[in-house]
Amino acid sequence: YKLFDAFVVKETLACKRQCATCCTCNITLTTLEGYKIISLLDARLKSSLMQRVSGAAGQKRFKPQITINQMAHRCMTGHEIPEEILDPSWGACALLSQKECPIYPIRPFGCRCMMSLTICAETGYADLDTFTLTVANLFNQYIEHLDQDGMTGNLIDVLLFLDNENNLMTYQSDKVEPTAKGLIPNSPIPVLMIPPEHRERIEPLLQSLKRELF
Repeated sequence: YKLFDAFVVKETLACKRQCATCCTCNITLTTLEGYKIISLLDARLKSSLMQRVSGAAGQKRFKPQITINQMAHRCMTGHEIPEEILDPSWGACALLSQKECPIYPIRPFGCRCMMSLTICAETGYADLDTFTLTVANLFNQYIEHLDQDGMTGNLIDVLLFLDNENNLMTYQSDKVEPTAKGLIPNSPIPVLMIPPEHRERIEPLLQSLKRELF
């Protein structure tokens, strides 16, 4: 997160406080990121937020069929990538309160990489250059790789899974069952999705990432 935030601070972004257009119910994360959130929340805030999450359990939301590393493997082997529908009109993030995020300092990477050079509310879409997208994909791949024995899913499903004491203890013991409801198993990095035109430019960041993690 620190490495990515250091990269982002160099960007001229339109994102401001209470700019919540991107804060939809479709955010995904790994169980590693969910564990970080659950572990760092104080008891009162955790109770309040989990009530909201539980209340949104029936909400229509994006549930991924494939992780980014599984996508990379399919691209590498020439297999078809499933088409997935993601509609922002399904609603806002269950955690959002008055257009502000109560877990902003520990928000998952899916939220951190949602940014734009122009105001999304005016255009209806995020505006990013292709290199920034490549950097975001790189970090996404490494986060999943670190949690390769864990799972990925919608924020609601991951937090509900880890809010269960038995599931939390199982995750802490590295014995997570890959069949949890609404979640899909993670995979190690098969190949980095870095286009040729970005390889030289991204190399310093890639080396910094490797030093920090390995």
